[in-house]
Amino acid sequence: MRDPLELFRKWFEEAKASGLDLPEAMTLATAAAGGPSARTVLFKGVDERGFLFFTNYESRKGRELAANPRAALVFHWAQEPRRQVLVTGSVEKIPEAESDAYYSTRPVGSRLAAWASRQSRPIAGREELERAYAEAEEAHGDDPPRPPYWGGFVLSPETIEFWESRPSRLHERLRYVRDESGEWQAGALAP
Repeated sequence: MRDPLELFRKWFEEAKASGLDLPEAMTLATAAAGGPSARTVLFKGVDERGFLFFTNYESRKGRELAANPRAALVFHWAQEPRRQVLVTGSVEKIPEAESDAYYSTRPVGSRLAAWASRQSRPIAGREELERAYAEAEEAHGDDPPRPPYWGGFVLSPETIEFWESRPSRLHERLRYVRDESGEWQAGALAP
């Protein structure tokens, strides 16, 4: 396949159809002055710009992306056929209107939680979080607007690597690299 985004969509649809729990879970790796870090976030779509995800911009990952707007994503689907996809590239915020549109589709509880949680910041305990949630519910009711510190990012892929398990650890690996003209160049890698 010449277009790695088309191949990714095919693999993602196959992972969803397989009954795999949370096929949209992906590892997001960032790096800033403190060194590399990784966490699992939810993939929310892919388009001509790249791979979309949403988060609190003031979280550790948000601050790291502000300091160094480059990242890697890893999708790992452990169910047969066992597959992984590794994506690297630059990251930028998406337009506020697009973040607003997605935010409005989230369950009310999740929207209130975005107001209540100062993600990645220390708290005294669960009670503090529950109190902040109650305050958000009091302030915003059942239609909370998007907090100004919450929204989407898009990772514009520069490399996409596909890995599929094979017997005797002779796995299949295919890497696509975007060249200077924006075209994708594909090549096999040793496992």
